[in-house]
Amino acid sequence: MTARSAADIRRGNLFEVLRRVSVGGPVSRQEIVTASSLSMATVASIVSELIALDLLTESETVRRATGRPLTRLTVNPAFGLFIGVDVAETYIHAALFDAALDARADERVAVVEPVGDPAGVVQQIAELVRLLSDRANGDQVRGVGICVPGLVDDADGVSVFAPNWAWRQVPVRRMLAEQFNHPVHLDNPLRALVVSELWREPGLGGKNLAVVNLGTGVGAGLAFGGDLYRGTSNSAGEWGHTTVVLDGWACRCGSSGCVEAYVGAPGLLRHLQEADPRHRALRLGQTEAITELARSFAAGDPAAIAAVHAGGRYLGAGLGSLVNVVNPDAVVLVGWVSDLLGDALLAAARRDAESHALVRPLAAVEFSVRSGTGNPVARGAATFALEAALTHDHTEGTR
Repeated sequence: MTARSAADIRRGNLFEVLRRVSVGGPVSRQEIVTASSLSMATVASIVSELIALDLLTESETVRRATGRPLTRLTVNPAFGLFIGVDVAETYIHAALFDAALDARADERVAVVEPVGDPAGVVQQIAELVRLLSDRANGDQVRGVGICVPGLVDDADGVSVFAPNWAWRQVPVRRMLAEQFNHPVHLDNPLRALVVSELWREPGLGGKNLAVVNLGTGVGAGLAFGGDLYRGTSNSAGEWGHTTVVLDGWACRCGSSGCVEAYVGAPGLLRHLQEADPRHRALRLGQTEAITELARSFAAGDPAAIAAVHAGGRYLGAGLGSLVNVVNPDAVVLVGWVSDLLGDALLAAARRDAESHALVRPLAAVEFSVRSGTGNPVARGAATFALEAALTHDHTEGTR
């Protein structure tokens, strides 16, 4: 890993303070110090800077029996709004967030036919962004974060390779520049999921984290020491395309035997087909089929139980390898398939994870399933836009 510069450390501390206020506010400077590893001098300096940028405000003063009164801090809603867009294989979900990353409005549409046509997808993104911008009620939309699956060049705003649609070198940001004037940050949903988790749980700062996304595709976003890890070419986390079966089932990436081929939504339905080729879930579209699989599993249907246990075994093997390579403090399962089947898949995966992981890293890791309201990819994408705006203001303010 590249050594962090003083500017990187300062920026990381700035985001740490902002996360504490966003999630726990109103909160005092002293409470931030107590909850984090930062010194009072660092917190006081960063808070002063964020107040000067109009991102934080002093909202109230609490008098104590002894000592000086505590002044509490909140995020200033007038700082601006941000739009996060989750572009998935079958849908596009866009949400409008305030500077505290609380959702104000959202819209979701199915991807138009022909599915994956770059011009059509970009047009749909633009229409959703314009729709949410109109809902801002005069407040300034300061940026748009967009996540597309596959390999992404975040610096140039290019979708390098999206295997689900066979996209190669699609200049998404340049295409969107013809549709609206908001600054655009393009990235991969795995990175967005990690950032969303770090903002949602500030206590993860300083820890090594793997956020496993279970959906149509499968992958793992990574954070080391509380910092998002991108890898050399912004490609870290493609764990879903590691091999668990030599010469196994074909994967959409062009290889075979990948974790994704056995654990992604199509893989789970293939397990179901092997258990019962005439199962009612197999007559439905993918999302409805996984929903029916979850319902059937909960009802004790033997074929559904066999399918989930089969997928869980491959998930366990993949998680064991992930633990061996990354040695994380925590592995968190998220995603729409996880929302429906995460607990069942993790329960089925544990034995195989334990048999494939080494004793020492396994003893150090905690597995969990994260669910909740809203779309964490859209929230993470909006976070990228917020961080870009804050970095810009921070840089301008220090010149």
